[in-house]
Amino acid sequence: MIDTAEIDALVGDGPAQWDAAGRLPVALLRKLGASGALCAEVPARFGGPGAGSLANGELTAHVGALCSSLRSIMTVQGIAAATVRRFGDREQRRRHLAELTSGRLAAVAFSEPDAGSDLSGMTTRIRPDGADGVVVTGTKTWTTGAAYADWIVVLGLNGDGDGVDGAAVVVPTDAPGVSVEPVTAPLGCRAATHCRVHLADVRLPATAVLGGGRQPLPLLFTTALTYGRMSVAWGCVGILRACLRATTHHANNRVQGGVPLSQHQLVARHVAEMYTAERIATQVCRHACEQVDHGAPDAAVAAVLAKQVAATHAARAAADAVQVLASRGFTDGHVVARAYRDAKAMELIEGSTEISQLILAEHALANA
Repeated sequence: MIDTAEIDALVGDGPAQWDAAGRLPVALLRKLGASGALCAEVPARFGGPGAGSLANGELTAHVGALCSSLRSIMTVQGIAAATVRRFGDREQRRRHLAELTSGRLAAVAFSEPDAGSDLSGMTTRIRPDGADGVVVTGTKTWTTGAAYADWIVVLGLNGDGDGVDGAAVVVPTDAPGVSVEPVTAPLGCRAATHCRVHLADVRLPATAVLGGGRQPLPLLFTTALTYGRMSVAWGCVGILRACLRATTHHANNRVQGGVPLSQHQLVARHVAEMYTAERIATQVCRHACEQVDHGAPDAAVAAVLAKQVAATHAARAAADAVQVLASRGFTDGHVVARAYRDAKAMELIEGSTEISQLILAEHALANA
């Protein structure tokens, strides 16, 4: 399994600087990618560590406690690997998974200007181009990590018709017709980069389409989003742990009114709620991992629940951490200041809080 001490040494005190600059060191990403840390569930036969979802989740939480931007790159690299594993043919799995565990970087393009939560409204097209080629046309938004990616898994509609068939295609970022434009000054996970990706009649070999395409859109989305939601949920566990660690250290060492802050009951309440939130989020993530590992019918819903619980708790805990640390946590780049912004983003990505609530309500009502 991945050595977390090595990751700690590589990350060091970089996160605050990376957040301010809005960039992660590409050499660091490639080194972590080559170690398998960015997509730890890739099996050993493809060069990966072969971690189960629980071990990968705890690794994700560890990195999430250090730097949410770096954890975001883990998420998109993992989604790319999961999509290739699920939909790629034997040769595509062999080639692309080996790349992802040897230092090459990937991103995944879902959202479009008019298709965010409602991904069925996407207009990106993957059309046949002769007997052995395809043309990809469309615009994607908020494509995390695209500024670093060697290739992007682009989800779109398959063919020229109005059907609901979808496809996932591996698009090299240096292919003619591809342009990547980072979003300036995003609120959270700044160093991960969130990009607009323009695809202007990008011509690729038909072998770039995973499994030949023609997959149902819901299956494509569910496969990718389930992995993404699990990763975000564990990343939020990391945010909770970082906030709890910073808050307890400050409360034990900051003296006000002649006693440590920890002895003030209202401060102790914040600490208790933060600890409770971290324990709840950890347990719901572990439950979701069990569901995924056993192929349970409710695995996708368990991932939604984990993401919903962990993200909402992380956002609340980050706000409480800033409140307790006061001026010391009010400096841009401080761990709790970053957590405050990053946790808010977690309530929006991979399905907003409201979308998650609708999914959970529908599930509960259907099983009443």
